[in-house]
Amino acid sequence: MRVYPTFFRLAFSWMDAERAHKIGFKGIRLAHTTGAGRLLERFTAPPASLQTSALGMTFLSPFGLAAGFDKEGHGIEALTELGFGHVEVGTITGRAQPGNEKPRLFRLIEDRAVINRMGFNNDGASAVAPRLKSARAALQRRHPKVRPVIGVNIGKSKVVELEDAVEDYLISARSLAPAADYLVVNVSSPNTPGLRLLQNVETLRPLLKAVGEEADKSAGRHVPLLVKIAPDLSDEDIDDVARLALDLGLDGIIATNTTIGRAGLSSSAEKVETCGAGGLSGAPLKGRSLEVLRRLKAATGGRLTLISVGGVETSEDVQDRLDAGATLVQGYTAFLYEGPFWAARINRQLAKSRRGA
Repeated sequence: MRVYPTFFRLAFSWMDAERAHKIGFKGIRLAHTTGAGRLLERFTAPPASLQTSALGMTFLSPFGLAAGFDKEGHGIEALTELGFGHVEVGTITGRAQPGNEKPRLFRLIEDRAVINRMGFNNDGASAVAPRLKSARAALQRRHPKVRPVIGVNIGKSKVVELEDAVEDYLISARSLAPAADYLVVNVSSPNTPGLRLLQNVETLRPLLKAVGEEADKSAGRHVPLLVKIAPDLSDEDIDDVARLALDLGLDGIIATNTTIGRAGLSSSAEKVETCGAGGLSGAPLKGRSLEVLRRLKAATGGRLTLISVGGVETSEDVQDRLDAGATLVQGYTAFLYEGPFWAARINRQLAKSRRGA
């Protein structure tokens, strides 16, 4: 019997969601600073059989933590001690910004989902960069052979107009690429006004080209570059993005971000309406995220690394994504419901199913 669901119901379910997240994240970081995380890692480290090659690197596991949980790089080492093969930090913007007004994070417990309109709250690229560099060096010392991978997700500052978006992204690329194992251009959050317009291929082409060149120049090496897309794109737009990614020589695509849709929810319409605008994540995205993955796989023919995220809760979900064409899989929302041993449990079950295959 798992204890955490009961603990969540008693300790967190009644609490403001953002406050609960901060308390939980502080607990994870405290375990690291006291040395408990290091002891825990003996039991949570992914089995060696799960090592996966992608983006020119070896990942300890195909399962990692999606952007959004650690927005500013405060807990990278602590999170890797829980068994995540990679941690994607962000979304980080060129300028520091407080994000949208609170409350801005809401749970739909009946749906195992979350609605957020955080608005890219973060300290800005120049403040986050030293944290990334420090975490990368520490992980390298502790894991000299194969270490957890650090991804960095960048977005547009809210105060910057769309016509100036490229230069704003370049500020982030310049600061963050040297410490990133891979870089993600986020043009798919619904919480920055106008951002999703950048998914149009005519706008996306110069943005991705410029960011890729700046990242490699700043890092003095090739930094794998990916783009993160929304589940709300039409199938034709997904095909266009796939063709663009191949044409530009991108390293991969992450699919998908949160959705602005609200169809098929078990939560009452009144409760959903009370939450208001924002991106929906969690179990309700499972079907569409898998559809987008399969379409990208067909469109790219295995020539790009595909990272699948959206509605991933179990080891079976992870395996379904891998079978459908993903090289790596990410989760986030279920982490809030399943607790700190979620990644380790998924890794253990993945390894067990592979032994039995």
